Amino acid sequence: MGSKVGAKREARSQAAAAIPVAASLRVLRGFYEGLEIPVDRDRIVIGRGRRADIVIPESTMSRQHAAVGYGEEGFFVEDLGSTNGTLVNGEAQKRAPLHDGDEIRLGKLHLQLRFVS
Repeated sequence: MGSKVGAKREARSQAAAAIPVAASLRVLRGFYEGLEIPVDRDRIVIGRGRRADIVIPESTMSRQHAAVGYGEEGFFVEDLGSTNGTLVNGEAQKRAPLHDGDEIRLGKLHLQLRFVS
């Protein structure tokens, strides 16, 4: 039993080591074009409402449109039941893993995830 627990801990350590030191979201198109948003928490909610962590007053976004964060599996984006959906690299997604350079579209807002070393 002890070896299974040790193996699980080792796998978690390797997964954590695979997460880059830092990441940011760059606004490619839309309100605040050029803005860099650091992904500095486990989960950041993006939307146009006051309860979002990152508030962007874009009418095509829901109040709490999507969450971007990271966990044991790495970075991810999760649609929070938005009206206009969340696209990753042009494909509609409810929840999807994210990789360096992936483009995320929230309404008319276009973002790109960038790993910072």
